[in-house]
Amino acid sequence: MDEHLWHHGDPRRKGPKELTGMVDLTRDEHGQVHARLLDLVPGRSKKAYADWLTERGEQFRAGIGVAALDPFGGYKAAIDEQLADATAVLDAFHVVKLGTAVVDEVRRRIQQATLGHRGRKGDPLYGIATILRAGAENLTDKQWARLATAVDRDEAHQEVFVAWQCAQELRAAYKTKDTREGRRRAEKILASFHTCPIPEVARLGRTLRRWKAAFLAYFDTDRANNGGTEAVNGLIELHRRLARGFRNRDNYRLRMLLAAGGLKP
Repeated sequence: MDEHLWHHGDPRRKGPKELTGMVDLTRDEHGQVHARLLDLVPGRSKKAYADWLTERGEQFRAGIGVAALDPFGGYKAAIDEQLADATAVLDAFHVVKLGTAVVDEVRRRIQQATLGHRGRKGDPLYGIATILRAGAENLTDKQWARLATAVDRDEAHQEVFVAWQCAQELRAAYKTKDTREGRRRAEKILASFHTCPIPEVARLGRTLRRWKAAFLAYFDTDRANNGGTEAVNGLIELHRRLARGFRNRDNYRLRMLLAAGGLKP
Protein backbone atom coordinates (compact mmCIF):
# COMPACT_ATOMS: atom_id res chain seq x y z
CA MET A 1 0.00 0.00 0.00
CA ASP A 2 1.30 3.47 -0.87
CA GLU A 3 0.85 6.00 1.89
CA HIS A 4 0.43 9.63 0.84
CA LEU A 5 0.01 12.77 2.96
CA TRP A 6 -1.76 16.06 2.72
CA HIS A 7 -3.06 18.66 5.15
CA HIS A 8 -5.75 21.34 5.15
CA GLY A 9 -7.28 23.83 7.54
CA ASP A 10 -9.74 22.75 10.20
CA PRO A 11 -12.84 24.98 9.68
CA ARG A 12 -13.62 25.15 13.38
CA ARG A 13 -13.03 28.53 15.03
CA LYS A 14 -11.32 27.06 18.06
CA GLY A 15 -8.74 24.33 18.55
CA PRO A 16 -6.07 23.10 16.10
CA LYS A 17 -6.10 24.95 12.79
CA GLU A 18 -4.72 22.08 10.74
CA LEU A 19 -5.35 18.41 10.25
CA THR A 20 -3.13 15.77 8.72
CA GLY A 21 -4.81 13.32 6.39
CA MET A 22 -3.61 9.85 5.49
CA VAL A 23 -4.66 8.67 2.02
CA ASP A 24 -4.24 5.18 0.57
CA LEU A 25 -3.12 5.37 -3.07
CA THR A 26 -2.61 1.68 -3.77
CA ARG A 27 -2.62 0.93 -7.50
CA ASP A 28 -4.94 -1.74 -8.88
CA GLU A 29 -3.91 -4.53 -11.25
CA HIS A 30 -4.10 -2.05 -14.16
CA GLY A 31 -1.82 0.46 -12.47
CA GLN A 32 -4.65 2.87 -11.72
CA VAL A 33 -4.83 4.74 -8.41
CA HIS A 34 -8.05 4.80 -6.39
CA ALA A 35 -7.46 7.33 -3.63
CA ARG A 36 -9.13 6.58 -0.29
CA LEU A 37 -8.98 8.68 2.84
CA LEU A 38 -7.89 6.55 5.79
CA ASP A 39 -8.03 9.06 8.62
CA LEU A 40 -7.76 12.67 9.76
CA VAL A 41 -5.74 13.59 12.83
CA PRO A 42 -5.26 17.02 14.44
CA GLY A 43 -1.96 18.79 13.91
CA ARG A 44 0.69 19.02 11.23
CA SER A 45 3.77 17.57 12.84
CA LYS A 46 6.06 14.58 13.07
CA LYS A 47 4.28 13.49 16.28
CA ALA A 48 0.80 13.58 14.71
CA TYR A 49 1.86 11.34 11.83
CA ALA A 50 4.19 9.07 13.83
CA ASP A 51 1.59 8.45 16.56
CA TRP A 52 -1.00 7.51 13.95
CA LEU A 53 1.38 5.05 12.31
CA THR A 54 2.28 3.55 15.69
CA GLU A 55 -1.41 2.98 16.47
CA ARG A 56 -1.92 1.13 13.18
CA GLY A 57 0.48 -1.63 14.18
CA GLU A 58 3.52 -3.30 12.68
CA GLN A 59 1.64 -5.32 10.06
CA PHE A 60 0.04 -2.17 8.63
CA ARG A 61 3.36 -0.32 8.51
CA ALA A 62 5.10 -3.25 6.84
CA GLY A 63 2.61 -3.04 3.96
CA ILE A 64 3.58 0.50 3.01
CA GLY A 65 6.10 0.63 0.19
CA VAL A 66 6.02 4.28 -0.91
CA ALA A 67 5.27 7.44 1.06
CA ALA A 68 4.77 10.66 -0.93
CA LEU A 69 4.93 13.94 0.95
CA ASP A 70 5.34 17.67 0.57
CA PRO A 71 8.73 19.10 1.60
CA PHE A 72 8.06 19.25 5.34
CA GLY A 73 10.76 17.86 7.61
CA GLY A 74 8.31 16.63 10.25
CA TYR A 75 6.65 14.19 7.87
CA LYS A 76 10.03 12.99 6.57
CA ALA A 77 11.27 12.38 10.13
CA ALA A 78 8.14 10.36 10.92
CA ILE A 79 8.59 8.27 7.77
CA ASP A 80 12.25 7.60 8.56
CA GLU A 81 11.32 6.56 12.10
CA GLN A 82 8.19 4.50 11.48
CA LEU A 83 8.56 3.37 7.85
CA ALA A 84 12.23 2.49 7.58
CA ASP A 85 11.64 0.14 4.62
CA ALA A 86 9.41 2.53 2.66
CA THR A 87 10.61 4.91 -0.06
CA ALA A 88 9.89 8.58 0.62
CA VAL A 89 9.01 10.56 -2.53
CA LEU A 90 8.89 14.34 -2.73
CA ASP A 91 5.63 15.26 -4.42
CA ALA A 92 6.14 16.67 -7.92
CA PHE A 93 3.39 19.31 -7.60
CA HIS A 94 4.97 20.80 -4.50
CA VAL A 95 8.45 20.84 -6.06
CA VAL A 96 7.21 22.65 -9.17
CA LYS A 97 5.31 25.03 -6.90
CA LEU A 98 8.61 25.87 -5.15
CA GLY A 99 10.14 26.69 -8.53
CA THR A 100 7.23 28.96 -9.46
CA ALA A 101 7.47 30.70 -6.08
CA VAL A 102 11.16 31.41 -6.74
CA VAL A 103 10.29 33.19 -10.00
CA ASP A 104 7.70 35.31 -8.18
CA GLU A 105 10.24 36.21 -5.49
CA VAL A 106 12.87 37.26 -8.01
CA ARG A 107 10.32 39.27 -10.00
CA ARG A 108 9.15 41.16 -6.91
CA ARG A 109 12.73 41.85 -5.78
CA ILE A 110 13.78 43.21 -9.18
CA GLN A 111 10.55 45.19 -9.43
CA GLN A 112 11.32 46.86 -6.10
CA ALA A 113 14.97 47.46 -6.98
CA THR A 114 14.32 49.03 -10.38
CA LEU A 115 11.14 51.03 -9.70
CA GLY A 116 11.07 51.36 -5.93
CA HIS A 117 7.56 50.04 -5.49
CA ARG A 118 5.45 46.93 -5.74
CA GLY A 119 3.99 45.92 -9.07
CA ARG A 120 1.48 48.29 -10.62
CA LYS A 121 -0.52 48.28 -13.82
CA GLY A 122 1.76 49.28 -16.65
CA ASP A 123 4.97 48.04 -15.02
CA PRO A 124 6.80 45.65 -17.40
CA LEU A 125 7.40 42.82 -14.92
CA TYR A 126 3.98 43.10 -13.32
CA GLY A 127 2.44 42.79 -16.78
CA ILE A 128 4.01 39.36 -17.36
CA ALA A 129 3.40 37.92 -13.87
CA THR A 130 0.85 35.43 -15.19
CA ILE A 131 3.06 34.44 -18.12
CA LEU A 132 5.94 33.70 -15.74
CA ARG A 133 3.75 31.18 -13.89
CA ALA A 134 2.93 29.24 -17.06
CA GLY A 135 4.79 26.41 -18.72
CA ALA A 136 6.90 27.38 -21.71
CA GLU A 137 5.14 24.78 -23.86
CA ASN A 138 1.80 26.51 -23.25
CA LEU A 139 2.82 30.03 -24.29
CA THR A 140 1.42 31.53 -27.48
CA ASP A 141 3.53 33.55 -29.91
CA LYS A 142 1.95 36.72 -28.51
CA GLN A 143 2.89 35.74 -24.96
CA TRP A 144 6.46 34.94 -26.00
CA ALA A 145 6.67 38.38 -27.58
CA ARG A 146 5.36 40.05 -24.40
CA LEU A 147 7.87 38.10 -22.32
CA ALA A 148 10.78 39.10 -24.56
CA THR A 149 9.71 42.76 -24.59
CA ALA A 150 9.48 42.92 -20.79
CA VAL A 151 12.84 41.22 -20.28
CA ASP A 152 14.55 43.54 -22.75
CA ARG A 153 13.24 46.67 -21.01
CA ASP A 154 15.99 46.58 -18.39
CA GLU A 155 19.19 44.59 -18.00
CA ALA A 156 18.17 43.74 -14.41
CA HIS A 157 15.18 41.85 -15.80
CA GLN A 158 17.56 39.15 -17.04
CA GLU A 159 17.59 37.71 -13.51
CA VAL A 160 13.86 37.15 -13.75
CA PHE A 161 14.23 35.40 -17.09
CA VAL A 162 17.02 33.14 -15.78
CA ALA A 163 14.91 32.23 -12.73
CA TRP A 164 12.00 31.43 -15.06
CA GLN A 165 14.25 29.21 -17.18
CA CYS A 166 15.34 27.34 -14.03
CA ALA A 167 11.70 26.77 -13.07
CA GLN A 168 11.07 25.47 -16.59
CA GLU A 169 13.96 23.02 -16.24
CA LEU A 170 12.35 21.71 -13.07
CA ARG A 171 9.01 21.26 -14.83
CA ALA A 172 10.70 19.59 -17.80
CA ALA A 173 12.32 16.97 -15.58
CA TYR A 174 8.89 15.85 -14.43
CA LYS A 175 7.20 16.13 -17.83
CA THR A 176 9.80 14.04 -19.68
CA LYS A 177 8.18 10.78 -20.79
CA ASP A 178 11.32 8.72 -20.28
CA THR A 179 11.97 8.52 -16.54
CA ARG A 180 15.66 7.86 -17.14
CA GLU A 181 15.94 11.14 -19.03
CA GLY A 182 13.86 12.82 -16.35
CA ARG A 183 16.22 11.58 -13.67
CA ARG A 184 19.21 12.82 -15.69
CA ARG A 185 17.65 16.27 -15.85
CA ALA A 186 16.90 16.18 -12.13
CA GLU A 187 20.51 15.24 -11.34
CA LYS A 188 21.70 18.15 -13.48
CA ILE A 189 19.43 20.46 -11.47
CA LEU A 190 20.90 19.14 -8.22
CA ALA A 191 24.41 19.76 -9.53
CA SER A 192 23.81 23.31 -10.77
CA PHE A 193 21.01 25.22 -9.04
CA HIS A 194 22.84 25.68 -5.73
CA THR A 195 25.69 27.46 -7.53
CA CYS A 196 23.41 29.97 -9.28
CA PRO A 197 24.30 33.64 -8.55
CA ILE A 198 20.60 34.41 -8.15
CA PRO A 199 20.08 33.88 -4.39
CA GLU A 200 16.51 32.61 -4.63
CA VAL A 201 17.48 29.94 -7.18
CA ALA A 202 20.53 28.96 -5.11
CA ARG A 203 18.29 28.54 -2.05
CA LEU A 204 15.96 26.27 -4.02
CA GLY A 205 18.98 24.28 -5.15
CA ARG A 206 20.12 23.79 -1.56
CA THR A 207 16.62 22.70 -0.56
CA LEU A 208 16.49 20.10 -3.32
CA ARG A 209 19.94 18.81 -2.37
CA ARG A 210 18.74 18.30 1.22
CA TRP A 211 15.85 16.28 -0.21
CA LYS A 212 17.98 14.60 -2.88
CA ALA A 213 16.90 10.99 -2.26
CA ALA A 214 13.19 11.84 -2.03
CA PHE A 215 13.46 14.17 -5.06
CA LEU A 216 15.04 11.53 -7.28
CA ALA A 217 12.79 8.74 -5.96
CA TYR A 218 9.97 10.05 -8.16
CA PHE A 219 11.75 8.61 -11.19
CA ASP A 220 12.25 5.19 -9.57
CA THR A 221 8.72 4.62 -8.18
CA ASP A 222 6.60 4.75 -11.34
CA ARG A 223 6.09 8.50 -10.79
CA ALA A 224 4.56 8.24 -7.31
CA ASN A 225 2.88 11.52 -6.44
CA ASN A 226 0.17 13.21 -4.40
CA GLY A 227 -2.31 13.65 -7.25
CA GLY A 228 -4.87 11.33 -5.67
CA THR A 229 -4.41 13.04 -2.35
CA GLU A 230 -5.22 16.41 -3.89
CA ALA A 231 -8.36 14.85 -5.38
CA VAL A 232 -9.41 13.66 -1.92
CA ASN A 233 -8.70 17.12 -0.58
CA GLY A 234 -11.03 18.53 -3.24
CA LEU A 235 -13.79 16.17 -2.11
CA ILE A 236 -13.30 17.26 1.49
CA GLU A 237 -13.47 20.95 0.59
CA LEU A 238 -16.66 20.34 -1.41
CA HIS A 239 -18.41 18.57 1.46
CA ARG A 240 -17.22 21.16 3.94
CA ARG A 241 -18.84 23.90 1.86
CA LEU A 242 -22.04 21.90 1.46
CA ALA A 243 -22.26 21.50 5.23
CA ARG A 244 -21.62 25.24 5.79
CA GLY A 245 -18.79 24.30 8.13
CA PHE A 246 -18.46 22.02 11.18
CA ARG A 247 -18.18 22.93 14.85
CA ASN A 248 -17.41 19.44 16.12
CA ARG A 249 -14.15 17.88 14.95
CA ASP A 250 -15.34 14.29 15.47
CA ASN A 251 -18.38 14.92 13.27
CA TYR A 252 -16.14 16.58 10.71
CA ARG A 253 -13.78 13.61 10.64
CA LEU A 254 -16.57 11.05 10.25
CA ARG A 255 -18.30 13.04 7.51
CA MET A 256 -15.10 13.34 5.51
CA LEU A 257 -14.26 9.66 5.95
CA LEU A 258 -17.71 8.81 4.62
CA ALA A 259 -17.30 11.17 1.66
CA ALA A 260 -13.78 10.09 0.74
CA GLY A 261 -14.07 6.33 1.26
CA GLY A 262 -12.30 5.83 4.58
CA LEU A 263 -15.18 3.91 6.13
CA LYS A 264 -14.96 1.13 3.57
CA PRO A 265 -13.34 -2.13 4.76
